[in-house]
Amino acid sequence: MSQQYAQKGTPNRIENIAIVGATGWSGKYIVESILKNGNQKITAITRSDSKAQMPSGITVKKVNYDDHASLTEALRGQDALIITMGARAPPTQQTKLIDAAAAANVPWILPNEFGNDNANETLRKDVMINAHKTQFRDLIQQLGKSSWIGICCGFWYEFSLGGGPDRYGFDIAKREVVFFDEGTQALSTSTWAQNGRGVANLLNLKIHREGEDDKSPCLTDFKEKFVYIASFVVSQKDMLESLLRVTKTEMKDWKVTYEDSHRRYEEGLAEFQKGDFRGMARAMYTRNFWADGLGNHAVTRGLDNEKLGLPKEDLDEATREAVRMAEDGTLATYG
Repeated sequence: MSQQYAQKGTPNRIENIAIVGATGWSGKYIVESILKNGNQKITAITRSDSKAQMPSGITVKKVNYDDHASLTEALRGQDALIITMGARAPPTQQTKLIDAAAAANVPWILPNEFGNDNANETLRKDVMINAHKTQFRDLIQQLGKSSWIGICCGFWYEFSLGGGPDRYGFDIAKREVVFFDEGTQALSTSTWAQNGRGVANLLNLKIHREGEDDKSPCLTDFKEKFVYIASFVVSQKDMLESLLRVTKTEMKDWKVTYEDSHRRYEEGLAEFQKGDFRGMARAMYTRNFWADGLGNHAVTRGLDNEKLGLPKEDLDEATREAVRMAEDGTLATYG
């Protein structure tokens, strides 16, 4: 396909952005970064009965998800739709948003696609909670009105480190860690702030290049593709070393145990099939630490950090935030 260039007199930037989940775990960082860039208008799409307090500087449109016309009207005039939802949100909710975005002629959609490398068929198959996400990308393409972009950011670092042993294997309060295998397999992981900057800077790019001599990145580079970002490439042992520095503890203060990663994965799946959602978390996280390295998209795919102007972050600073959230109970409210 030949390169399409910007047309004179036609807007070449995203101007209006709608977001679902503007006050959620990841959504609030996305909103914060878009506002900081200062180049776009944000509309938060919320349920009609929502009591969420929105940040100043954004428009709020309340909708009825069972009313297609309500959703379509809320999305009319938007250049991009960002969908952020919890893992247990009804899948029909995202389908309704995509249908309405097509009816409203929204050209760009970032579906609820934040996390693992869902372009990798093996990883997608092994993590059941991710396998169903393909249907939403397919729906966007079938409707033919919008283009999708997925965000592969890995697991959120502070959430995963501070959220208990079912995630990165750490119980910070008890000073305990379960290493998967030897704890040396690295994966790619992002802070919430880096994820927010990544989305904001992506949507701040030009839509098309200005001409043949323009080599700068543009939004259409990522059309129907994944954007790969990360804050750190770290193993569990790297995380523990950071925790030792942040908490001013020593190895003798921590209880370290080891589990076979494949067995832990299978046991997690079995628990999930019995209805325990924690089993899915355990299986999903453990799978990304397997020796095949599929959880490390910085190596398997390469990162788009530089194209998006993302900063290098301080591991201990992010670990300190994870410790704070673990100790004050912030993460206990997440399912």
